[in-house]
Amino acid sequence: MLIGIPRESKQGETLVAATAKTVTQLTNLGYDVIVESGAGDLADQPDSAFAAAGDGAGGSVRVGTTQEVWAADVVVKVNAPSDEEIGRLRRGATIISMMAPGRSPELLEKLQAQGVTALAMDAVPRISRAQSMDVLSSMANVAGYRAVVEAAHEFGRMFTGQVTAAGKIPPARVFVVGAGVAGLAAIGAASAMGAIVRAFDVRPEVAEQVESMGAEFVHVDMEQEVSSDGYAKEMSEAQVAATAAMYDEEARAADIVITTALIPGRPAPSLITAETVAGMRNGSVIVDMAAANGGNAAGTVADQKVVTDNGVTILGYTDLAGRLAAQTSQLYGTNIVNLLKLLTPEKDGNLGLDFDDVVQRGITVVDGRGESAQITWPPPAVQVSAAPAAAPAAAAPVKEAKPPMSAGAKVGLVLGAIGLFWLVNALAPTEDLRRHFTVLMLSIVIGYYVIGKVAHALHTPLMSVTNAISGVVVVGALVQVASDDKLVVGLSVVAILLASINVFGGFAVTRRMLAMFSKGA
Repeated sequence: MLIGIPRESKQGETLVAATAKTVTQLTNLGYDVIVESGAGDLADQPDSAFAAAGDGAGGSVRVGTTQEVWAADVVVKVNAPSDEEIGRLRRGATIISMMAPGRSPELLEKLQAQGVTALAMDAVPRISRAQSMDVLSSMANVAGYRAVVEAAHEFGRMFTGQVTAAGKIPPARVFVVGAGVAGLAAIGAASAMGAIVRAFDVRPEVAEQVESMGAEFVHVDMEQEVSSDGYAKEMSEAQVAATAAMYDEEARAADIVITTALIPGRPAPSLITAETVAGMRNGSVIVDMAAANGGNAAGTVADQKVVTDNGVTILGYTDLAGRLAAQTSQLYGTNIVNLLKLLTPEKDGNLGLDFDDVVQRGITVVDGRGESAQITWPPPAVQVSAAPAAAPAAAAPVKEAKPPMSAGAKVGLVLGAIGLFWLVNALAPTEDLRRHFTVLMLSIVIGYYVIGKVAHALHTPLMSVTNAISGVVVVGALVQVASDDKLVVGLSVVAILLASINVFGGFAVTRRMLAMFSKGA
């Protein structure tokens, strides 16, 4: 079968549905690929790059005309096809692109009338097996990063704080609304640039992810429901009331606000009011990543930069991912390759659909394989849950934890240790033994308080440090092993054995840890 990659017709679009790397991967699946001349120019993918990509194991790549591309068996593009482009599709062909099927019933009807099969890349079910095909996540990741770059450019000041001879520069404060893929990418970028980052999401299960990215999760005193499908739901009136004051406080305190809140199939919720915007500091920046769906902030205008009377800049750019066209095109092209791997299990260049597969059924919005095409959107519900698994009903009884030691018991234990220390020193036959025993006791006390303050996560790397101590033990034991006293010899042998296990075991564990961070590990 022949796959056509056309030039995107949307005004200002920089992306292309394939790159020189991904077309080669498509040919390895047995497909022939034809790329429209100039399709990848704005994504650093000139015609020469596609021509030089080379043929794969089962197919070939060439650059062709618009008519040749749209006459292909499978047409792959980024944006939904226009009316003119739908008219170019031959009956029985397959079109693959983003289509927003929940908001575009007219598009589905036109594709049905044309008698084609339509696969919507933005309808991939949010399940683990389909993550490699999730174009929304791929683009949101790039867009979240780019949102911070755009905000930094408009902000015009450094994100990181500094102390210089000329004075102190405070770090920028960034508030991120929504901790999905785009929000987490924005959090990571802003944190890496040295800003103080705070974030909020109505899904409580993402708090740990936010904190792992170096940000502080903002908690609101309200009932939050764990997500059942990985997407945020529309908030109730009680939740709206509880969060409104928080949004106002956080936005006024922030230098940069990045909003990412979207509800599938619904307009974007309004979160940052006009009063809040009016109360923000001069020079503050809002990047509204929900601008294409109406925006989260009052005053947002899609694809425009707005500066309010009090000097707040509101960016409503909807092409954030397209501003890093080369990388985004590569990610999108890889998503396409992963989808076609699923649709071409035999790698024979023949695309097939299996509606028993929830992924293939979920992305198919029009089925044109029969005598007459049928709209198949929406698909049957797929049970996906982001909530932790419920505990078994008949779980084994949990063993009760021992109560903490009382203050009196602690005092008694300390007094007992002091008495034992005095007794041993009183009965020691030599001054050397008393001196060594005193050093041992002090080492135990110091070691307890030093190691006891180390976080559990650092105990393994701490083993590398203890290797030096164990090395000293080995040296001391080797010196004493030549003693005439059999007891000293026996203790020295035991000391050599135990200390050697610690030394070699510590280095083995350290090597495994370092291998985790080595390239290609």
